[in-house]
Amino acid sequence: MKSSVIIFPGSNCDRDMDVALKKFGFKNQMVWHNDANIPKSDLIVLPGGFSYGDYLRCGSIAAKSKIIKSVIDFANSGGLVLGICNGFQILIETGLLPGALLTNKYLNFICKNVFVKLNENESKYFKKIKKNILELHIAHNDGNYFCTDDELKSLDDNNQIAVKYCSKNGDVSENFNPNGSIKNIAGIFNKNKNILGMMPHPERVIDRSLSSEDGTFFFKNLIENLR
Repeated sequence: MKSSVIIFPGSNCDRDMDVALKKFGFKNQMVWHNDANIPKSDLIVLPGGFSYGDYLRCGSIAAKSKIIKSVIDFANSGGLVLGICNGFQILIETGLLPGALLTNKYLNFICKNVFVKLNENESKYFKKIKKNILELHIAHNDGNYFCTDDELKSLDDNNQIAVKYCSKNGDVSENFNPNGSIKNIAGIFNKNKNILGMMPHPERVIDRSLSSEDGTFFFKNLIENLR
């Protein structure tokens, strides 16, 4: 399986994602934001970081990068596109995913491990996954997911809410919501479920020495579903 990670000025998780993808069997390529075309890929990843320094809204300048047209064309053709943290913000800014990511509820940068509950098990990202509560890492200032009532109804009706913040035991409540996201939303799909955007970082927890190995479940499952 071939993957491509898009690098923007200010990306800081592109190498982490490269390491994770290769560890679990992807033949990964790094693609510069100013390139026009993406090599043949089974998966495109928009990594975390602070693209263009997060000037204006987070992800808004990256969403106008030269490479984005190819990303949008790939996504619209049914290709898998994964956006993590800043990548999620970019997907929203391009219009590939609905809603907005606002400043965290308590106006502070959050950097810690959290638990998320998988809300869906039919997509290629989560089908057959062996664990439905994962300990992942977050590091963001603008991860507070918001959408209109109509958008939220559509997300619910089409089972597009991918993951929710929860307790270690799977309790989805405000007590375990780190940033104020509506309905504890940590990640969403598009209607076709080939595009996934989420704030937590699976690539940061793929080794016992990194405080959690739960990212392993995500990547192993993804490549198996693509084979």
